[in-house]
Amino acid sequence: MEKLVTTFYTAFADLDAETMANCYHEDIVFEDPAFGILHGEHAKNMWRMLCASQKGKEFIVTFSNIETNEDIGSARWEAKYNFSKTGRKVHNKISAQFQFKDGLIIKHVDTFNLHRWASQAFGLKGKIIGRTSFFKKKLQKQTNTLLSKFETKN
Repeated sequence: MEKLVTTFYTAFADLDAETMANCYHEDIVFEDPAFGILHGEHAKNMWRMLCASQKGKEFIVTFSNIETNEDIGSARWEAKYNFSKTGRKVHNKISAQFQFKDGLIIKHVDTFNLHRWASQAFGLKGKIIGRTSFFKKKLQKQTNTLLSKFETKN
């Protein structure tokens, strides 16, 4: 399973969303603070959207500390990019937890400090409201609206 996780993050660093999607089980459940919980094709399409949005831009993904067995795994990964809405530089540090089924990722949970991310992405405004449930709900609504528009176009 270590090879699967390595393939997943190598593909992300290369903005290769199809290889990432192929690492996911058809019944994938993905969760993170920015999107909330996504199932199946929505989870795969989230990576397709993120990769498409970063093509031709300065975008760096690194990963480390991959630990797996046949059933579960974990990794640390980091993304450095300019947040499209504000143009501000973001360096997000993420912890990932995985569950595997049939040789694929069936559950993927990313955790990161949303307040730290909001402070980088939105500056003072993010620093002030980035800890609130209001901000998290609004962010998830916006990201899921973007995902729906992406899915409609593609």
